[in-house]
Amino acid sequence: MLVIIKDDYQAISLEAARLVANRMHKKPNLVLGLATGSTPLGLYGELIRMHRSEGLDFSKLTTFNLDEYVGLRPEHPQSYRHFMRQNLFDHVNLDPRFTHVPDGMATDIEDHCLWYEQRILAAGGLDLQILGIGANGHIAFNEPGSSLGSRTRVKTLTGTTREANARFFGADEDVPRYALTMGVGTIMEARELLLVASGEGKAHAIAASVEGPITAMVPASIVQMHARAFLVIDRAAAAGLKGAYASSFEEAVITRRKL
Repeated sequence: MLVIIKDDYQAISLEAARLVANRMHKKPNLVLGLATGSTPLGLYGELIRMHRSEGLDFSKLTTFNLDEYVGLRPEHPQSYRHFMRQNLFDHVNLDPRFTHVPDGMATDIEDHCLWYEQRILAAGGLDLQILGIGANGHIAFNEPGSSLGSRTRVKTLTGTTREANARFFGADEDVPRYALTMGVGTIMEARELLLVASGEGKAHAIAASVEGPITAMVPASIVQMHARAFLVIDRAAAAGLKGAYASSFEEAVITRRKL
């Protein structure tokens, strides 16, 4: 696990986008896992800027999103398909045929989850998976207590998660209670992971995930076991960490060479 600590949200967005763009340049047909939520918005904004001003090419990419609310149509303003169109898909030259978001309206959820896993395998597996982290340590919608070997499935959202998402809906009763999500095991099969986190509200989860024991009660802690996991966090999110960490990918590479 490589932890990069930057000064603020803008800095982590730039650093994370640099990594994603680097992988896209190296492999134009990259299979990229995407996340929703407020944290990756800066990263997506920077990728859009790179596309417009530097010619960053998305045309050969295949994308898979982590999750989607059960019961929301793709055109619903709070669906994750809508989120991705609004914040990335509609602003770059992605081929819509190769963008995948779980279907919250699937009539046979179990069959759809199996299909989603098969689509990832058919694409050659995830090259790079972008992740956020919840205040309770969840990744995607794998809530505390989720199996660390889990696959894509339906999950019941905790009260904490529903409360955090309530600001996006008109009333508490409108907040979905269930979501389709990639499993922890699915996520861990990605060749590389990029987790971004910002703000003091994530400090406890980051400390538990980076320096605490690996436990299903903090699903993000499994990232410690990944051979190529990158965490890009700001100083507020890093407030609970005790170790010494790098401030850029270049610094981390130089330090490793010295060792």
